[in-house]
Amino acid sequence: MSDRAILHVDMDAFYASIEIRDDPTLRGKPVIVGGLPESRGVVAAASYEVRKYGIHSAMSSYRARKLCPHAIFVPGRMSHYADVSKQIFAILRSYTPLVEPLSIDEAFLDVSGSRNLFGTAVDIGRAIKKRIRTETELTASVGVAPNKFLAKLASDLEKPDGLVVVKADRAAALLADLPVGKIWGIGKVAQKSLETIGVRTVREMLDCPRERLNGVFGSNTGRLLELARGIDERPVVVGEAAKSIGAETTFAKDISDEADLRIYLTTLMARVARRLRKSGYRTQTVQLKARYADFKTVTRAVTLPEPTTSTEVLQNAVRNLFEYRLGRKGRALRLIGTSVSNLTSPVGSEPMLFQDEKLERQGKLDTVVDALQDKYGSKTIWRGPQRMADDVSRFTRKETVSDSEED
Repeated sequence: MSDRAILHVDMDAFYASIEIRDDPTLRGKPVIVGGLPESRGVVAAASYEVRKYGIHSAMSSYRARKLCPHAIFVPGRMSHYADVSKQIFAILRSYTPLVEPLSIDEAFLDVSGSRNLFGTAVDIGRAIKKRIRTETELTASVGVAPNKFLAKLASDLEKPDGLVVVKADRAAALLADLPVGKIWGIGKVAQKSLETIGVRTVREMLDCPRERLNGVFGSNTGRLLELARGIDERPVVVGEAAKSIGAETTFAKDISDEADLRIYLTTLMARVARRLRKSGYRTQTVQLKARYADFKTVTRAVTLPEPTTSTEVLQNAVRNLFEYRLGRKGRALRLIGTSVSNLTSPVGSEPMLFQDEKLERQGKLDTVVDALQDKYGSKTIWRGPQRMADDVSRFTRKETVSDSEED
């Protein structure tokens, strides 16, 4: 294993901790961010005091209220969380330029070349934790290891406010008795398949014949076995491009009216398209997400003939998915959302050989609308019918500023 020094810095209950910091009367109380109990929303974040009741992010607010009737619900403030995130990432980048953001509240750092300036990797981890506490009044958990997989694993072991070191020669012993679900890439479906062949822990996975694992993992078996042995040679990637950009909304009451649902979907895609253009990338894949009253969630996706940033093209694509591919049959929805993925080269780097005049006009119109919204606010001007969801609106993307929280 190489002499790399990798840190995984993960903020503790980030959204909830900010709300508690800003309102000290919430300290020590069961706090839930988002998912207001009178709405049909979902929990965005939960303080450690409320997690002992089994409450976690993405749980319905109705169920959260049932599990902890005395929980305190507070609305989310995404722009505020993003500002605090910028403070934290400025601290991280003061120790190394090799910072790979995973979400709004966590990142990998390669501090291999920083040790001559700041001391050992453990010293750097302690210094980062101290500065975050001093400058933001928040706590972070830090994992220190020779690779990304072990560093992330370490940061989860002693939350909150932990600092855990995993050395190369101790990785095998640490991993052996952990459930296989701790390995990146092994989700719940794979775990159930592994249980049927008697594999529940990492040790049992390593002892299992390769051909039996092939039946579960296919071509991914080799990579997952390497992780199970604590081997992970992936580098820390600086400024990694967003893999997807999306927006979704949970309705206060289920909606069945097709015209209303189309308006919501058009609004959401306008937001996504604007953020896509700000990211500097084009997309070629559009996805629709719909959740019914019984919580059954359905997704549909389409790949476009060529990459685009056009609001109109993207709105047409998602409307076609909704009207012809979803198969809703008039059933009411409690959530609707859309996202774009398969993000490719930065806009302008690969000009089209034959520029479509209509697309060119659409592009100019998008540019004008973006500029007006930047200057006067997002509600100033919209293309086509728009409706803002007044209940719970959640945005998710794998960028530095993300509305997803995993801790």
